[in-house]
Amino acid sequence: MAAPRDRVAHLLRQLQRAACQCPSHSHTYSQAPGLSPSGKTTDYAFEMAVSNIRYGAGVTKEVGMDLQNMGAKNVCLMTDKNLSQLPPVQTVMDSLVKNGINFKVYDNVRVEPTDRSFMEAIEFAKRGAFDAYVATGGGSTIDTCKAANLYASSPDSDFLDYVNAPIGKGKPVTAPLKPLIAVPTTSGTGSETTGVAIFDYEHLKVKTGIASRAIKPTLGLIDPLHTLYMPERVIANSGFDVLCHALESYTALPYHMRSPCPANPIARPAYQGSNPISDIWAVHALRIVAKYLKRAVRNPDDLEARSSMHLASAFAGIGFGNAGVHLCHGMSYPISGLVKTYKAKDYNVDHPLVPHGLSVVLTSPAVFTFTAQMSPEHHLEMAEILGADTRTARIPDAGPILADTLRKFLFDLDVDDGLAAIGYSEADIPALVKGTLPQERVTKLAPRPQSEEDLSLLFEASMKLY
Repeated sequence: MAAPRDRVAHLLRQLQRAACQCPSHSHTYSQAPGLSPSGKTTDYAFEMAVSNIRYGAGVTKEVGMDLQNMGAKNVCLMTDKNLSQLPPVQTVMDSLVKNGINFKVYDNVRVEPTDRSFMEAIEFAKRGAFDAYVATGGGSTIDTCKAANLYASSPDSDFLDYVNAPIGKGKPVTAPLKPLIAVPTTSGTGSETTGVAIFDYEHLKVKTGIASRAIKPTLGLIDPLHTLYMPERVIANSGFDVLCHALESYTALPYHMRSPCPANPIARPAYQGSNPISDIWAVHALRIVAKYLKRAVRNPDDLEARSSMHLASAFAGIGFGNAGVHLCHGMSYPISGLVKTYKAKDYNVDHPLVPHGLSVVLTSPAVFTFTAQMSPEHHLEMAEILGADTRTARIPDAGPILADTLRKFLFDLDVDDGLAAIGYSEADIPALVKGTLPQERVTKLAPRPQSEEDLSLLFEASMKLY
């Protein structure tokens, strides 16, 4: 046990020393930044975009009235095969029927969507000529519905037109979309609040996505009763996504250091960098995770804990939906995209699956050891929120303290012992690094720039956690 732990400690010390500590050498968004109306090359402004959200036990039954109030006549209800048999979807359908809303069900959403599964949903949406959408499910369902709404509203667009560069063209969305009501049934992605839709691009075996404020839901109905149907590992893994949304958005490159400064506000990215408003939501979400996640995992009937995590997911979504995430998410995409045979407990799927939240959190101790030198006070604050005693902590120890705090948190929740435990070995590191490199939209929001060698060390240090 000691030898692997010593090896991890050695790798983390290497990462701490590896790069220049000067904030001015942080990544930029472009090799040749243009000048903005203000004449600046880095941004000078940030904006907050968030869906309307409504919270309350039983609030799902209002969805039919909402659609009636919008004047919807032909609605697409999206969900997945498992959820289509469960009470959350039945509650939505009952409300639609009661309020005389004509609807069609699409229940072929894939858990961890692909470009192919997105395109199947898009074809359904185009054929249906819907005037509103309801997405009932986790992030996979809500993201699929965002994509269906987007491409059905812009039928002449090529699929890659709106996909993030460098994989797609990253064009701004200018077509008006139909109303979309999101009814989240998991406490993780915060997708009900954001303009982001993530999928596996099968040709390259990497995750990418679409990011535009235009695709965010019109309304999110956050009903804590739905969380009672989440199995133990689903609540744990979705909770880890909330945890990393909060940690990453709070430590992201500050918005005024991101470049280029957009020449037109339509070009300002949804993920802008950390900012004073997102920080408030991130810290508050982290406090809820620290207080309630273990309770929510251990006791499926703890409505207070599960309700709190449902809200924390939305809070963190408001934060990261405007600030962005960075290395944990950027590195997670090849971890889930290159999965071999691993099938997570409590997920009823017919394909190998590393759940998104698990793929994100396994690298978190290494990542925050690496980034701590850029904002050590923020890293120590997060460690303290998660239970560390930081009263006598030294600033240079911020990274290791947060890393140890995270390892203990994950160990207490029975998380797999690193990437090796889910089927990866050191021989896979070059492929994992290659899959991370296209994730510039998020990796360039890391507060500290990273080379391919740095990424290799981060993956190596994440092979074993304990």
